[in-house]
Amino acid sequence: QVQLVESGGGLVQAGDSLRLSCVASTRTFGSYAMGWFRQAPGKEREFVAAINWSGTSTIYADSVKGRFTISRDNTKNTVYLQMNSLKPEDTAVYYCAADISRGRPSQRGPQYNYWGQGTQVTVSS
Repeated sequence: QVQLVESGGGLVQAGDSLRLSCVASTRTFGSYAMGWFRQAPGKEREFVAAINWSGTSTIYADSVKGRFTISRDNTKNTVYLQMNSLKPEDTAVYYCAADISRGRPSQRGPQYNYWGQGTQVTVSS
């Protein structure tokens, strides 16, 4: 069983930045693709960004491209989501997820095997 723990959420103003972190409790973190998803109140969960096991391949949702950056540090079992130029529509609970298949990063939620509990991000206008 892999546990994922997100942190770094909070209340910020539009235009501010936040960096989310997700720490995995597994020695094999370095072989997992990782993803970030988010869910706003009353909306379905949506893909945000994903990164392959080595950090050499990333994908982003169009809504965050150019503003958000996903990265990872396999020595710390941690994946990050740097969020810049935040907008009120970025308000959501953000979840990290692990894909143990060692494939390409995916935007499909069912591809992921483990999920964190989420961290709240609120952006005021």
